[in-house]
Amino acid sequence: MIASSRRPGSGATLLIVAGALVVLGLSSMARAQTATGPASAAVSVPQGPAANTLKIGIVGPFTGPSADFGIPLFNGIQLAVDEINAVGGYLGRKLEIVRKDDEGDPDVGLKRAQELVADKVIATIGFCNTGVAAKSLEVFQMHKMPLIVPCATGTPLTTKYPGPESYIFRTSAKDAIQAPFVVDDILKRGWDRVAVFADTTGYGEAGLQDVEKALAEKKRKPVYVARFALGVKDLGEDLKAARAAGANVVFSYTVGPENAVIARGRQTLKWNVPQVGAWPLSFPFFIDGAREAAEGALMAQTFIAEPSNERRASFLTAYARKFHISKIPVPMAAAQGYDAVYILVYSLFGIRDGNLGGPAIKAALENISRTYYGVVATYERPFSKGDKDAITQNMLVMGMVKNGAITFAYPEDARRNLFVQRKQ
Repeated sequence: MIASSRRPGSGATLLIVAGALVVLGLSSMARAQTATGPASAAVSVPQGPAANTLKIGIVGPFTGPSADFGIPLFNGIQLAVDEINAVGGYLGRKLEIVRKDDEGDPDVGLKRAQELVADKVIATIGFCNTGVAAKSLEVFQMHKMPLIVPCATGTPLTTKYPGPESYIFRTSAKDAIQAPFVVDDILKRGWDRVAVFADTTGYGEAGLQDVEKALAEKKRKPVYVARFALGVKDLGEDLKAARAAGANVVFSYTVGPENAVIARGRQTLKWNVPQVGAWPLSFPFFIDGAREAAEGALMAQTFIAEPSNERRASFLTAYARKFHISKIPVPMAAAQGYDAVYILVYSLFGIRDGNLGGPAIKAALENISRTYYGVVATYERPFSKGDKDAITQNMLVMGMVKNGAITFAYPEDARRNLFVQRKQ
């Protein structure tokens, strides 16, 4: 199987890709050892119990209100780790997950980040909530531990530190590309009087700024802006004010049940205007919470759970088989977490001297030489010294709630999705 002549991009199963990854890595290391001679082997072999494992930190909201996307994130990561371990791991060393639950709480997240440093993981994949991630970034930066954010989308996360110095990477679509993507779409549809409803978290604040910036670039500004705390149960007065301001579309920026509060509020007022937003409109909190009021909502997506090509079909089948479910609650989180693991391991095969310290892994992530044919995208040099975001706007598609599920808003996106996009 591993020796198959089928190239990964032609739709070979992801297990074959995993096997090819390990074989390629072993071959590279063997060549390096041959070149340097037996007395100066390229791989330094660890001693003791750690010799057979490679610890990777995983942090996210696995309990609490954000668990609806934290659990799919972890499951996607677990699936990738199990696939890689099944074919030998990293140069014979099994990947070991060190899992930390941040509960969606910034203070808890900070503590968990500090624990991962103490646990001596080589790198961390994690965070779904922008505010939680923001409070912990300094821990990773200060300790020179690479962090790959597979879920949180707040734009400031990868701009806090200058690119060449930053240890913060990301495989989710930052709001700075999601907001203009959605703004472009609604303006094409003639929805040009925008009311923005944003929560007061770090996610809502950053998202509001991105929406306002995207509108300003089109010489427009919101006709109404509503701010609210998490947990709000009624936004009727703000919705009335937005309607009075002449809004013909509601752009919501919140990550929890508040999206459904907005939808149900519009339904109560019989205010039949569309609701659009970033990827949280694909979450169960919105779709299940708003029910028929969610129908037709539009949102930016990197991955829609339809078997549009063999890579994605293989991922969906493997996920369903492993976790005994027919529907992933938040497919984007699962797919982005899955890809983050493979990107990290691909980078490790670029380290020829066995040095798995933070600076070496950072440099390896910035210089990945092999293309990874992923689920969300085809990753050809996903990162560089100056650019720590793997996802670009051309990788996005517009999703739509239809019959309680997410599908493609445009038939042409479904056709385009047959071909996995590369970074532009």
